[in-house]
Amino acid sequence: MKQLAIIWHSMTGGSKALAQAASDGAVRGQSVHVLMLHAAEADPEHMLAADGYLFVFPENLAAISGGMKSFFDRCYYPCLGALNGRPYAMIVCAGSDGRNAVAQAERIATGWRLRQIAPSAIVCTHAQTQAAILAAKTIDVAYLSAAAELGEQIAAGLHMGIY
Repeated sequence: MKQLAIIWHSMTGGSKALAQAASDGAVRGQSVHVLMLHAAEADPEHMLAADGYLFVFPENLAAISGGMKSFFDRCYYPCLGALNGRPYAMIVCAGSDGRNAVAQAERIATGWRLRQIAPSAIVCTHAQTQAAILAAKTIDVAYLSAAAELGEQIAAGLHMGIY
């Protein structure tokens, strides 16, 4: 059975909600094992065991969140050269922009020689004040539906051998 690893980091709940929606979509009618891992728990063995990946995390200070960056730092070299061609997608939860965090993570994925199977999604929460940035996030149902569809797409592609 193919395995999809959804690796996520969240500080205010937005990215966690998106990761959960993607996981829910991935398990709909698919014969794919979905492993949803907080970035602090994910390690090189999880990466090596998975057939595809969905990375979900917030942008912090125009960059990959610290927890997700720590995951990439721990796993990069142990996985280098071993993940070539495996599919991935990404969702970034951002207060305004998100493009720099996407660019950073896409460079890491390129170094791993992963194959991007969907454009990286940026979910904008429009949080611009200290209170709004630190507040628990409620993600719009349209974004949650899109995350579920992305999870289902990756799972279906893995199951059918497309990816």
